[in-house]
Amino acid sequence: MAYIKFKELSKYFDFRTEVDPENLPDYTIEYVEKEEKIIFGYKNTKDYVVFTDKKMILFDRDTLAVYYKKIHVIPYVSISTSAINFKPGKVELLFCLDSGYQLHINFIDMNHDKKERIKVIYKAIMKTKI
Repeated sequence: MAYIKFKELSKYFDFRTEVDPENLPDYTIEYVEKEEKIIFGYKNTKDYVVFTDKKMILFDRDTLAVYYKKIHVIPYVSISTSAINFKPGKVELLFCLDSGYQLHINFIDMNHDKKERIKVIYKAIMKTKI
């Protein structure tokens, strides 16, 4: 009998601040194809996420011990199930990918208007699945 060790892609990402597409760092734009449209991006102190009309791109940076940057490109078509949770001051996007990985993206310090913007992202992602 064989066992496969499962390691989650990331337990969660927390994002707080929306970033206008023109203000995204150059290294984030490198992963967006010319025919794609950036919906918008978010950041926290060290990480970024960019949502396009076809995929999400997560930039996971760590500068504590050794500087590294992981870049996760996730096409929306590879999402098998998803959920959106609205909580006081917070929105959670929960994804299960075709590969079995689970991904949690949290948006914190959210008011009603900011929650509506996250709903736009979620609807764009789900539109590609239909």
